[in-house]
Amino acid sequence: MTHATMRPEFEDLIDPYASVGQVGTGFTFTEGPIWHPIDHYLLFSDMPADVRRLWEDRRGVTEAKRPSNKCNGMTYDADLNLIVCEHATSSLVRERPDGGRDILASHFERQELNSPNDVCVRSDGSIYFSDPWFGRMPVFGVERPRQLGFQGVYRVPPGGGAPQLLVDRFLFDQPNGLCFSPDERLLYVNDTVQASVRVFDVAADGSLSNGRIFATGIRSSLEPGVPDGMKCDQRGNIWVTAPGGVWVYAPSGNLLGKVRIPELVANLAWGGPDFRTLFLTATHSVYRVTTKVGPHREPYMTATGGGRVFSPPATDQRPAPTTVAPTPAKDLTLDPRRCALIIQDLQNDVISERGAFAASGSPAHARSQNVVENVRRLALAARARGVVVIHVWFVVEPGAPGLTLNAPLFEGVVDNKAMVRGGWGAAPVEGLEPQPGDFIVEKMRMSAWEGTRLETILKSAGRDMIINTGAWTNMSVEHTARTGADKGYFMIVPEDCCSTMNPEWHHASINFALQNVSIVTKSEAVIRALG
Repeated sequence: MTHATMRPEFEDLIDPYASVGQVGTGFTFTEGPIWHPIDHYLLFSDMPADVRRLWEDRRGVTEAKRPSNKCNGMTYDADLNLIVCEHATSSLVRERPDGGRDILASHFERQELNSPNDVCVRSDGSIYFSDPWFGRMPVFGVERPRQLGFQGVYRVPPGGGAPQLLVDRFLFDQPNGLCFSPDERLLYVNDTVQASVRVFDVAADGSLSNGRIFATGIRSSLEPGVPDGMKCDQRGNIWVTAPGGVWVYAPSGNLLGKVRIPELVANLAWGGPDFRTLFLTATHSVYRVTTKVGPHREPYMTATGGGRVFSPPATDQRPAPTTVAPTPAKDLTLDPRRCALIIQDLQNDVISERGAFAASGSPAHARSQNVVENVRRLALAARARGVVVIHVWFVVEPGAPGLTLNAPLFEGVVDNKAMVRGGWGAAPVEGLEPQPGDFIVEKMRMSAWEGTRLETILKSAGRDMIINTGAWTNMSVEHTARTGADKGYFMIVPEDCCSTMNPEWHHASINFALQNVSIVTKSEAVIRALG
C-alpha cells in the first residue's frame, strides 16, 4: 500500500512505501492502544466485546482483562500506573501494578461524566481527558440518559482532586483525541462531529486559553474515517485518525501526508523497543507500521521499573535503547550523613531566556525538564535531612583572563561575554539561591572538581555520596560524575534535575555514559531514599 505524500517533509517521517502489517484480527472494535516501555507489550481495548487485550511479539494476542468496563483510551503515568477511560462506569480510573484501583474522576458538579474517552498525562502529573457521550450509546458503551448537558475537556490536578473543566461548555460537539506538543505549551483536541482539531495555549497552572482552529475538513464522502485518536511526534507534527487511515499535520497546520490503512482507524500509539513502530487500532484489527520519527516524550516513557530505564528516541539517526540502571530506584537507600548535593551551573546565562546561551536551546530544555523546580524541591528535602548543599558556579572575571580557548565551550564564554562575576548572567537562577549553611564553589572548567575546593569541602564534612544535578547534562554533569567515580565517590544523578541544550544530548548522556559511572534515577526516588 502506498501512502500519500502531500508535502516533501512527509517522507522524512515515514517511507511512502512502508508496509502495513497486521498484528491481530477478528475483534469487534479496537481502541485505546498503549505500549509498556519496560515489559514491551501492547494493550488495547476490544470495546464492544468488553475485553482488554494484550499483544506480545512472541505470544501474539491474549486477554488481559474481562470485563473491562468497555474501556477506551489508556495511558500510563510516570509510575507506570495504567490510566483508563471507562465507558461503562463514566469514570477515569487508575489501575496500579499491585492490582489496586482508584477512581480519579467520575462526576462534575455532582453530575456523572458522560464517558471519558481519551487521556494524556502532563509532566507535572496532571491528567487531561476528553468526555464525549459515546459511552452512553449502545454497543460502544451502556445505553443510559446523560446527566451533563455538554461535552467537555477536563484536568485532574497533580495528586488528585475534582476534575477541572478547561473549555467553554459548548465549544465541542464530541471532543475526542487529545495530545500535548513536545514542550507541553500546546494542547491539541479534536472533535469527531466537527471534523476538526483545535489547539490551546497551556499556562503554567495547567489552564487552557487562546483556543483556535488548527485543522478542519477532516472528512471524506469516499473513504471511512473520522478524527478520533491523535498523537504528537517528537518534531511537533500531529498524527490524527482520518478518512483512509491517519493524516499528518505539521505544527504550522499544513497537511503533510496520509498514512493508508486497510480499515477505519480509531486510535494510534507508538511502541516497540525503539518507539519507531506505530500501532493502529482499526475496527476489527490492529496494525503496525515502521516510522522514521518517534513520539514526543511523555512521562511514562522515562519511567523506571525493575532497574530498567527507557528513554524514547531523541534523534532521527540513532534511537535511544532500553538501558539498565546500576541500582533500581525502588531499592535505593541513602544515608544523609554521607551525602552532598551539587547544584552546578544553574545560572542565568546558562538556562535563562535572556542568558548568553539562550540561542542554544538550553532554556527550552530546562523548562521541559522542569529542572529548576525539581532541584529546588530536592534541595529543600536535602537540607531538612542534613545533606550538605554545594553550589558550583562557572565564573570568570571581566575579559575572562586565565580562561584558555582550547575548546568551543570556553570560546563561547568569551565570545558571549558570559558568566562574568558580579553580573546577572553569573548569578543563580531565581529559586536556586544559596541558603545559610550552603557552600559555594567556583570553577573555570566543565568538571566541578578541576581547580576547585570541592573535594576539600567533601572530605572535611565526611561526604562520599554525591547527588549530582545541574546543567549541562552531557558536559558539566557528566564530567563531574566521571571524575567523581574515578576518585571513589558514589555518584547519584536524578535525571529530571539535569538539562542541556536539547533532548538528544540529554538522552545520549543519561542512557550511555552516566549509566556506567553513576546511579541514574529521579528526584522523587532520591527524596524517598534519604528517608
